[in-house]
Amino acid sequence: MNTEHLAEQQHTVLILNPAADAAGRSSSYVSMKYYRKCLLVIGITQGNAATIALTPQQATAVAGTSAKALSQNCRIWSNLDAATNDTLTARTAAKSYTTDAGTTNKTVIFEIDAAELDSANSFDCIGFTTGASNAANITSAFAILVGNRYPGATPPTARVD
Repeated sequence: MNTEHLAEQQHTVLILNPAADAAGRSSSYVSMKYYRKCLLVIGITQGNAATIALTPQQATAVAGTSAKALSQNCRIWSNLDAATNDTLTARTAAKSYTTDAGTTNKTVIFEIDAAELDSANSFDCIGFTTGASNAANITSAFAILVGNRYPGATPPTARVD
């Protein structure tokens, strides 16, 4: 009998509602103080041939306080044609990623390790920004927090400092 339950092993939070990305946007932030890793899963419906820059940010509070670039490179995967396949391709580890200009549905995933945040200066929250693109490009994102330090029937919230 399998005793592992999805909700006890990870916590999924919508951090960017689907919307047009003409001027660039900022997601909400989640706290990683109870989790070991965060997977930022970004969905893109690219209706215009304009690239989209995606930049994870670390902050000292879920309000996005003192947001800045990541201290370390993180692992990145992408699928640049998610409408026709589900294959993720590993990209060069980096602090950001820019999509190609192809007008397809895309998925981009950043894997961020809590141990690599600037914890000496109290950075324990994660969000991201998108660069200016085009109103026909729609972006959305979930933060999947894994490695719950205190597993239980109800995972700890990631929306509180």
